[in-house]
Amino acid sequence: MPSTAELLEIGAKSLQAGAVTGTIGTVFGAGSGIIRGAPPALFALVAGLQWFSLGSTYIASKSLLWHAWGGEENLSKSDHVKASGIAGGVSGMVGGMFRGPKNILPGILFFSMLGAGSSFVSQRAKDNELKEPKTKTSWLDSKWSPLRSLSDKEYVDMLEEKVLRLDAEIAVIDENIASLKASAELPAESKANSISPQKK
Repeated sequence: MPSTAELLEIGAKSLQAGAVTGTIGTVFGAGSGIIRGAPPALFALVAGLQWFSLGSTYIASKSLLWHAWGGEENLSKSDHVKASGIAGGVSGMVGGMFRGPKNILPGILFFSMLGAGSSFVSQRAKDNELKEPKTKTSWLDSKWSPLRSLSDKEYVDMLEEKVLRLDAEIAVIDENIASLKASAELPAESKANSISPQKK
């Protein structure tokens, strides 16, 4: 038997789910009323109550079953599917009561299959995610990208190549400077040579 705190937590979760489904039902009910030419407020109210009861009883039933069977973390995949199927049946029964006694059995069958089926699909999707670990990919790895990501070694090699190229360019510039200095000194020497005999 769940403790008072656990029951309050289950109740709060159920009311939250009911509020969400009830809001969706209200919107659909108003739309349905407008399409049928009936009072939209009345249709919205009835549909909102029905959807609220479906959502809240489904979550409450499933949470109580999980607790009774040892907690969600201790359940097998088949237990999850069974719990969802039973909870779907309970919510279908409550939803069927709104529409009259003849709708109870079809409601139980339909919502049981819906709950179990959705849980089964969810379990399979989780299994597939676990089996196929996602490799970390970047947009640079796309074959359409003009850029590509470099490994650390490739980056170091590229930097070393740039440093060598810069060293070569600096050496060429040094040679040019030396040749310019040499060519600047030659005219000065020739002028000095041409001036010195006149002094004698």
